[in-house]
Amino acid sequence: MEKKPLILVSNDDGITAPGIHTLVKVMRRIGEVVVVAPDGPQSGMGHAITIGNTLRLDKSLAFSDVESYECSGTPADCVKLAKHHVLRDRKPDLVVSGINHGSNSSISVLYSGTMSAAIEAAIEGLPAIGFSLCDYGHDIDFSHTEEYVERITRQALEFGIPAGVALNVNFPKKSEQPIAGIKVCRQARAKWEEEFDERTDPRGRSYFWLTGNFVNFDKGEDTDEAALAQNYVSVVPCQFDMTANHAISLLNNEWNLNPSAKPTPGSKTAESGAAEG
Repeated sequence: MEKKPLILVSNDDGITAPGIHTLVKVMRRIGEVVVVAPDGPQSGMGHAITIGNTLRLDKSLAFSDVESYECSGTPADCVKLAKHHVLRDRKPDLVVSGINHGSNSSISVLYSGTMSAAIEAAIEGLPAIGFSLCDYGHDIDFSHTEEYVERITRQALEFGIPAGVALNVNFPKKSEQPIAGIKVCRQARAKWEEEFDERTDPRGRSYFWLTGNFVNFDKGEDTDEAALAQNYVSVVPCQFDMTANHAISLLNNEWNLNPSAKPTPGSKTAESGAAEG
């Protein structure tokens, strides 16, 4: 009998969120499932980890017939504890996170707790996927995502994900039109233009509430935002190495970081010196 793949499931909306229950339902069709998820909402935590405070891990009854645990920490904490404690004698074949309530496309990937779980898995040498649905409604319908979650997961298990890479998968909101397909994309160049709304609490003390609008500066047709706008599922390969390689030569050749060092031939510093001589 063929051994089923071991799949670790986590999220950032908490272990009782509908999205993770949809994800677990799909993963059970594919392999053996273990869940380690936050015991409450951890949205927008980015890649935070718990330092200086206790971490608690308790068995959960959130899923029937599935080994599951709820963690007091962040999504990244959940993956760390899963690898080093819960699954210390077993290596997951895949880590999946989500399905998030809300988009994690474009710049949102940096703030996303959903993607932090996937990125943490990649750091730990485990293939990983983060799934998100572009719907912030209260009663979200995840049903149209299931076919694509299963398809992408099976492809990942069959063909693999490059080392150090986690896939950021976003689904368009359910509509009368069926999903058009899947597009592998790049992250759109966009940002949140934020405002802080100053308010007053019942005791007369001021406080601030973050508001703002998402602004897409990228007109490219090969981005995740463009794919989602056309009702496609977007898949963006992400990496945790954030080195801006194109800037290395500029800093080495055009900045004068080591004044006593001999300028690199061809650099502006060297050319300037030659001109002065």
